[in-house]
Amino acid sequence: MTHKTPSSSCPTLILFFSSFFFLFLSVVHLYIQINSNHKPETLKSPEEEKGVDCVQTISQTNLLLSAFATVSLFLCLSSLFAQDTMPQTPPFTGQLNTGSYNKNLYQTKEEGYPGLYYNDNNLVSGSLEALIHHLVPTVDYYPDRTYIFTFLLSSRLFIHPYELMSKVCHLCTEQQRLGDPQADKVQVRKIAPKILQLLTEWTETFPYDFRDERMMRSLKELTHRLASGDEIYRKAVSQMSQGLIRRLTVLSQYEEALGKINATAAERLTVLKAKPQAAIQRDLLSICNDPFTVAQQLTHIELERLSYIGPEEFVQAFVQKDPLDNDKNCFSDHKKASNLEAYVDWFNRLSYLVATEICMPGKKKHRARVIEFFIDVARECFNIGNFNSLMAIISGMNMSPVSRLKKTWSKVKTAKFDILEHQMDPSSNFYNYRTALRGATQRSITANSSREKIVIPFFSLLIKDIYFLNEGCANRLQNGHINFEKFWELAKQVSEFMTWKKVECPFEKDRKILQYLLTAPVFTEDALYLASYESEGPENNMEKDRWKSLRCV
Repeated sequence: MTHKTPSSSCPTLILFFSSFFFLFLSVVHLYIQINSNHKPETLKSPEEEKGVDCVQTISQTNLLLSAFATVSLFLCLSSLFAQDTMPQTPPFTGQLNTGSYNKNLYQTKEEGYPGLYYNDNNLVSGSLEALIHHLVPTVDYYPDRTYIFTFLLSSRLFIHPYELMSKVCHLCTEQQRLGDPQADKVQVRKIAPKILQLLTEWTETFPYDFRDERMMRSLKELTHRLASGDEIYRKAVSQMSQGLIRRLTVLSQYEEALGKINATAAERLTVLKAKPQAAIQRDLLSICNDPFTVAQQLTHIELERLSYIGPEEFVQAFVQKDPLDNDKNCFSDHKKASNLEAYVDWFNRLSYLVATEICMPGKKKHRARVIEFFIDVARECFNIGNFNSLMAIISGMNMSPVSRLKKTWSKVKTAKFDILEHQMDPSSNFYNYRTALRGATQRSITANSSREKIVIPFFSLLIKDIYFLNEGCANRLQNGHINFEKFWELAKQVSEFMTWKKVECPFEKDRKILQYLLTAPVFTEDALYLASYESEGPENNMEKDRWKSLRCV
């Protein structure tokens, strides 16, 4: 039986906190539209009447042709709880045959472990101990996969993963007498595949938990007991262990490569500061002048970095000290969300790279050509379904050092840019953006290729959605029980992300373009203003004063 989330007071709290969310949106809107008064009238399109038609035509065409994979689960925070069911945790490869017991056999408070509370047959709260017992399979019971994903995701707010693993191992060993030589071999054969499936789901969905040696110790102890009984279990344990080691090795290699990329970018920035003119030998247009190809390479970077973000990072990014926990919070001793942070850093880098490429050329005609090029790149990103790069490009073009270049913008045909800004307009809780994603859901269901499945969300908005969900409801109820109703909703959002991150990029890699996008030096904000003033002189006293101060540095 699939768990459903019943209505409760939690949505009311979400609606209450949504008012704060709109405050955030107004700030985002101010950032994106900042200095819009500095842009010349041509930014509103010299072909305004045609532009209106273009908005409708291109928007409809892009909805049909764009390659999005999934949809934003929530058009606004008030609709968070409108979903009837939570997406199942994706099927895993390399499992034993679990069709006969992968069912959520309903256990009432009286029938099951005491401390679980249901509303309309839906689990809504429980003590931590009861929820842990509900996770552990028995001969006659295996937890629903949505419950496994939801509990493993949210439990880290209350208990270290290694402590949870230790408790699971203890329950499996004691309840099922796995350590007892006199135990019923038939019963062990019945429970072993279920325990192996639970461990497989854990290692495949949350592999980063197992970078902790304490986790690995408990895992090895339990799997050793299981593997000692039958050859088929030894093979299954070996397959699971090899898969985990492979995933952790790939992660380490990615982190090492990321460190090298960042070091190269820092080195090139140092050269740029020391010898500005000597360092600027090439720009992106000199490497590739095809917007579609650049958009494809941006999509490569986005999908690669998305793929390494663990679902638990969304929880750990907002983790706070549990009021019932006398220890320090669960993640103060190591980096909580390094891959998530690296992805946010990429967004910022791309925004500044766009602004740098525009402000760098000395000639107005060249700057205008660069702006039009990035408008075309942004449009191709939209068509692909790469909303994160699209928003990064728009943000870079709306930075004050760029938007103040009135003479440059007067040479730009901005009708396409106006359409893109309309699509990503922050007003009404990013209604246009969320509507485009909703329309893409049907396309993703019938997708026949990887390209048609691509969706790269505007990541900062996804983080804000999860943040306000987290803030909108308490983790614990007044009686101290865990508010599991809240965590069903959290898992809905994160499980949608799991679908996005698994899409493989279908485009051919261009190493030269990728290297430039990842390591080309980018200007700081002050350097951007200085380059902007040198391209088009200050227009008022405030700009003149700032220009003087920047030249003196």
